[in-house]
Amino acid sequence: MDYQPIIIIGAPRSGTNMLRDILCQFNGVGTWPCDEINYIWRHGNIHQETDEFSTDMVQPKVKDFIRKEFDDFASINNLTFLVEKTCANSLRVPFVDQIIPNAKYIFIVRDGVDVAGSATIRWKAKLDIPYLFKKVRYVPIVDLPYYGFRYIGNHIHKFFSKENHLLFWGPRFLGLNTALKNLSLEEVCALQWQRCVDLSERAFDRMSEEKIIKINYEEFVNNPVEVLEQILNQFQIQHTYDQLKESVKNVRATSIGKGRQAFNEVELKAVIELISDTLKRHGYE
Repeated sequence: MDYQPIIIIGAPRSGTNMLRDILCQFNGVGTWPCDEINYIWRHGNIHQETDEFSTDMVQPKVKDFIRKEFDDFASINNLTFLVEKTCANSLRVPFVDQIIPNAKYIFIVRDGVDVAGSATIRWKAKLDIPYLFKKVRYVPIVDLPYYGFRYIGNHIHKFFSKENHLLFWGPRFLGLNTALKNLSLEEVCALQWQRCVDLSERAFDRMSEEKIIKINYEEFVNNPVEVLEQILNQFQIQHTYDQLKESVKNVRATSIGKGRQAFNEVELKAVIELISDTLKRHGYE
């Protein structure tokens, strides 16, 4: 590879999109023109029930296909840095690292209660046709029928569901179906955040520190210039101070606490108790 892959790892609603879009404002940095490329990552393993892929699933055809997608996109767009952000990758970092061994990572963590509150809304969101067509462009042709049926089934479920939410949204973690049957939606979203953070953290603990930058969402939105400068310097992305300031001019801290405010007292207590260990480990109470 004559470019540097930078992979953003984080649970949904943790600021991953924001971070990707900011990085891609700098010269030589780019990404796919869609929200995520989970369809590419899942090619060759589409029938797996969850997004928790093991390294045993890195078959030669799978590795060659995904690496070619990276290489082709970087080459066509003449990129020095190719940024990739797919939230489901937080459940399978070792799988990703075996496919793209020279990748560097940004691990972003946000308050799990805020994330759960925000994710609950996404589980109930309406169909977004323009968003769908952007992602469909990057579905491998042979996988289109499978995903077409799954997508239709997901929205049919939402239409008839008493809870008015999708059958699945975001990274599919081990135990998701059981959780949906036995827990409230906000608790499911909390578990989704916890599983993403826990598995990512476990994987990064076994990797070289030189490959990883860990950032806190709350710190980033409160001090965007300082935190972004650390990222750019570590990855050696060329920039001026004026470019840096311009890239984060729209970053605001107004979403901090919004997720917590979305819950009533009973819901808030249940969510915090469910994921308390992970919250405390990352400095959230």
